Amino acid sequence: MMFILLILVLIILKMKTNLNITFLGAAGTVTGSKYLLEITGLKILVDCGMFQGLKELRLLNWEKLPINESEVDFVLLTHGHMDHVGYIPKFVKSGFNGEILGTKPTLAIASIVLRDSAKIQEEDAERANKEGFSIHEKAEPLYDLIDTERAIKKFNFIDEGVWIFLNENVQVRFNNVGHILGATYIEIKVNEKVITFSGDVGRDNDLMLFSPKKPLHSDILFIESTYGDRLHSRENVEEKLASIINETIHNHGNVIIPSFAVERAQTLMLLLWKLREKGDIPYIPLVLDSPMGGNVLDLFIEFHEWHKLSMNDALKMKQAFQVVEDFSETWEVINKKTPKVIVAGSGMVSGGRVLTYLKNYISQPENTVLISGFQAEGTRGRALLEGAHEIKIFGKYYPVKANIEELRSLSGHADQQELLEWISNLDSKPSHVFIVHGERQASDTFRVKLKTEIGINAFIPRLNEKIELKI
Repeated sequence: MMFILLILVLIILKMKTNLNITFLGAAGTVTGSKYLLEITGLKILVDCGMFQGLKELRLLNWEKLPINESEVDFVLLTHGHMDHVGYIPKFVKSGFNGEILGTKPTLAIASIVLRDSAKIQEEDAERANKEGFSIHEKAEPLYDLIDTERAIKKFNFIDEGVWIFLNENVQVRFNNVGHILGATYIEIKVNEKVITFSGDVGRDNDLMLFSPKKPLHSDILFIESTYGDRLHSRENVEEKLASIINETIHNHGNVIIPSFAVERAQTLMLLLWKLREKGDIPYIPLVLDSPMGGNVLDLFIEFHEWHKLSMNDALKMKQAFQVVEDFSETWEVINKKTPKVIVAGSGMVSGGRVLTYLKNYISQPENTVLISGFQAEGTRGRALLEGAHEIKIFGKYYPVKANIEELRSLSGHADQQELLEWISNLDSKPSHVFIVHGERQASDTFRVKLKTEIGINAFIPRLNEKIELKI
């Protein structure tokens, strides 16, 4: 009898599958999302993001990953933000030759974001070489437009909410999670066990997007913690936005809003258009200086089933804005002395057209810089919020004399309570929970919250840490 039991135990043990997880990004930080799974003969990379923010993080983009890129079979994308897709051309350049899977909107956004990133990198390298402010003998982009087009050719879309097989043992499903157009949380099923990646969880009362779907079962959960240590402000965003604009206009100044091109720019456009239509702000010029932001707005028209915005409103709000395409138009906007509201990339003031506006406007006390989203450590946006008296742009320092304001309630990320609510429908506690995509304090606060409120023991991985599980 004991012999039979021993045989049964050995059979059960053999049925278990090794799962190796390597945390290649967004571990102890909010940026550079990359998680490598090695399971049943497959190597799967979930997200392939670029590191942003602190210089020590940005330098990681240039380091060789501790894996063999050519051995990876699939890249699965939760959504199209830079910190989740921005490393893809470099990954392909380094040898990846598999498929890149995501929803149709995610792949469309990623195509726009990556082409824009490559163009900016090429322009920045050219400017650095021309003006001589690079510390290198010759500045080079991390990747260029040719690398980017090679990568985009590997994109293959999958439908939301449908299980598909990656091989005979592994299935994957993408489920709408709000946050931005096309964003999903990803479920990977192996041996009837479900591994869940939250991606970036959206909010229930988003102005444009549907509420996030909630997972019903998860054995291994990877959950973001961007705002794991705080609750969002319940301020009336329209009233505050109108107040800031009206006061600045009264002072004959300009309002400059650094904005993420994906989702945040479109939300700001909707709010500003409505305020002007209702007469809550004067009929002043509204400018979107982000060609990428304009292109993403077109995707709202193409993928109307992914959001609440009507086709008519999408068209009207676009018509209400001067959408700047060429850089020469940026200077035309700056040279017009009439007060205006300018929405320009990038959201963390880390690059893009907004830098040109700040060079010209940030030292004038009548102007206002309005921050409207999460600002990672080491970014100019974070420095402005923390009261920096000067900021460095293209190798030169500019004194900060403009008013610095912040909209706290416009975030597309779930806060601590909303993250708890997102996992509230799980039928049982996951056996393993990994807290990712958060600065250390936010992640650790959320870890304690999970333990005290739900009784879940969660783990915060370190960058490049490798963990082996059996499922």
